[in-house]
Amino acid sequence: MESRSFQMDTQWNIIYYPEKPTGFGVLVIGDERHFVEEGKCFWTQNEGKLVIIDELKEMGYTIFSSNLYGRNWGSARAADLAQRLYHQVIRSEILNHKIHILAEGMGALIAIQLMKKMKENIRSVLLLNPILSLKYHLEQEKEHKFFYKKLTRELMDAYQLDEIGLNNLISKMEVPIQLEDGIPVHIIHVLSGARSYNQSKQYQQILGSSPINPTFLLPEKKLQLGKICYKFFKSHESVL
Repeated sequence: MESRSFQMDTQWNIIYYPEKPTGFGVLVIGDERHFVEEGKCFWTQNEGKLVIIDELKEMGYTIFSSNLYGRNWGSARAADLAQRLYHQVIRSEILNHKIHILAEGMGALIAIQLMKKMKENIRSVLLLNPILSLKYHLEQEKEHKFFYKKLTRELMDAYQLDEIGLNNLISKMEVPIQLEDGIPVHIIHVLSGARSYNQSKQYQQILGSSPINPTFLLPEKKLQLGKICYKFFKSHESVL
C-alpha cells in the first residue's frame, strides 16, 4: 500500500508509506497553497515537492499530512487537529513516537505551536521559507493593499473573529518570537524575487537572540532540498 487517506473532523489526511520503513515519521505541514484530498495532496501534485516526498520515502520515512482547514494561518483549531493527527498516526502505524516536522510558509505557525504543545514527541523541525510571526507578516503585507485585504479576510475566517477581535489578537502577539528550547530547528529559505533578499535581516528581527542561523538557497539548488531534509533529520536520530 503506497498511501492511505482518512478523515478527521471533516478534514482529509493522508499517510505515504515507504517500501523499506525505518520507523521514523515526518509530519508535513504545508503553506497556504497546501491541500489534502482523498488519495492526493499538494506535495505530490507539485513537481518540486514530489521530489522531496520521493527522496524521504526512499530513505524509509513514513510521511503524513492533513488539510488542516485550508488557509488556517496558524489557528488554534488547526494546531489541535495536527496534534490529534499525530496521536492517530502513532496509534495506527509502527513508528517511533518522536517525529520530525517539515513545515513550509504559514505551516511554520502550526509547527511552532506543536513545539510547545508536544515537545516530548518532536525529534526535529525543518522550516522551509517559513512565516514565523503572523504579526510581522501582516505588517509586511500592509504595503500591498490588495493582498493585505485578502489576508485579513482569510485571518478573520481562520480565527473565526471579526476585525476588532482579530486586531486585538494580533496586537498581543510578541516579536521576537520564542522558540521552544531543546528541539533542533533548521530554517531553509529558497531565494526568489526582490523581497527574498531582505530576508536575512527579517529573520534576525523575528528570531531575536535565537542561535538559529537560516540557510539561504539559490533557486537552482532547489532540487537538493530532499537531500538536505534527509541529512538534517538523520543527524537527530541517534537517540531513539
